[in-house]
Amino acid sequence: MQRPDMSVVLAGIPMRNPVMTASGTFGYGAEFADYLDLESIGAMVTKGLSLKPKAGNPTPRIVETQGGMLNAIGLQNVGIDAFIEQKLPYLKNVNTPVIANLYGNTLEEYGEVASRLDGLAGVAGIEVNISCPNVKQGGIVFGTDPGAAKEVVSLVKRNTSKPLIVKLSPNVTDVVLMAKACADAGADALSLINTLTGMAIDLDRRRPVLANVTGGLSGPAIKPVALRMVWQVAKAVKLPLIGIGGIMNGRDALEFMLAGATAIQVGTASFLDPSAAQRIAQEMEQYLVEQGIESVRSLIGALEA
Repeated sequence: MQRPDMSVVLAGIPMRNPVMTASGTFGYGAEFADYLDLESIGAMVTKGLSLKPKAGNPTPRIVETQGGMLNAIGLQNVGIDAFIEQKLPYLKNVNTPVIANLYGNTLEEYGEVASRLDGLAGVAGIEVNISCPNVKQGGIVFGTDPGAAKEVVSLVKRNTSKPLIVKLSPNVTDVVLMAKACADAGADALSLINTLTGMAIDLDRRRPVLANVTGGLSGPAIKPVALRMVWQVAKAVKLPLIGIGGIMNGRDALEFMLAGATAIQVGTASFLDPSAAQRIAQEMEQYLVEQGIESVRSLIGALEA
């Protein structure tokens, strides 16, 4: 048997395989060049970019938990100007699509960052983090209100011609409602899920472990929730989906594809094994070889349920 076809096309972006890196877990790409071949994976997603540089939250801001980790990094990043001047030149020389993740605390910030990224060679698409509070509307989180989500996605869509991926928050009553709102606003793909809100307590000190008190839970502990949400959304919208949440090996990744994902993102696994994204792509291919499956695309949404 020939090597299986691992390629997928996500919102018009051709990828050699379905494995992407998750925003906030892979730096700006160059940081991982010593640990894996950046041209062995499907796409790289940058740390979330904001209009101005951001220092993030005070420490401690990461804690290991049972089956995962909590983070309250606070979206620390170099800002859009430094990304363009200092990070993008390196990425242009890597033959792997780069997806720029962006966020804002106001509608205007989302629109401005999107427009700055729009004309850039070397950026294949945009992923929008809507799990941010709108400071002009009393701190309501864009990603938990369908109306606010629709507004921000519509604005970003008007400010970019690049494929637009929207990253959905799981901290909602109805993820399908949010997915439909983003689809109606012009999203070209959806990635799900972002982290679940959680906390850890130091019993002896009688204090929260994180300086921020709460943080985002990721890792294997959230995989069942993420699988369920991908499966639900896949049945409700016709957009390509990216599955995220506790993917530690090739089998995990392929489960998300069966649930309806076209691609997957590797996040927390990269903290345990910096070469995880490349390894997972290899494990996915090996499974296809063992099962005599010719194309990974044949597994998308093939869950018998």
